[in-house]
Amino acid sequence: MDVILLERVAKLGQMGEVVRVKDGYARNFLLPRGKALRATADNRAKYDGMKAELEARNLEAKTEATKVAEKLDGRNIVVLRQASETGQLFGSVSVRDIISTFETDGVAISRSQVLLDHPIKTIGQHGVSIAVHPEVEVGVTVTVARSAEEAERINRGEDISTRQDDLDAAAEALAAAGEFFDPEADHDDEPAPAETGAEA
Repeated sequence: MDVILLERVAKLGQMGEVVRVKDGYARNFLLPRGKALRATADNRAKYDGMKAELEARNLEAKTEATKVAEKLDGRNIVVLRQASETGQLFGSVSVRDIISTFETDGVAISRSQVLLDHPIKTIGQHGVSIAVHPEVEVGVTVTVARSAEEAERINRGEDISTRQDDLDAAAEALAAAGEFFDPEADHDDEPAPAETGAEA
């Protein structure tokens, strides 16, 4: 079906363009939400009459969106989740979680504005785009961590892939292993495995 776009639609076109889309997409999304008109002769004339008003409304909405975008741009939000030792989440962080985190900060955004291709399933920092207007998009960082302290470490740039407990255990094991070896031994000239067997 050919439609006339009444606003910019991502990956489709700009306002005023006539584009061909699947019938279902037009009937279920574009037409009911007022984003497009069927491309008929009557609707083309109707669009030409509405063009100035649509552009003025779009400019006003874009100006408002720019103000919101300035508040959001580069922002870092923290989402706490349970995760395995390897950093794999038990569950995931979805669009709904991102929206609710922003709402606790007093910022209202809708599901359609959060551009998240797939749910976040690992601990760490993840870049997410927020389309506050069809022509205004900003980037935010979502820090996913097991605790507030871990989130601070991630935001400082620390590598949390190896847990501190594991590092401490490894250091203890190394110290314990060192007690079994002669500290005066020359480790550069270690005997071959066959010679070691002969000495034992």
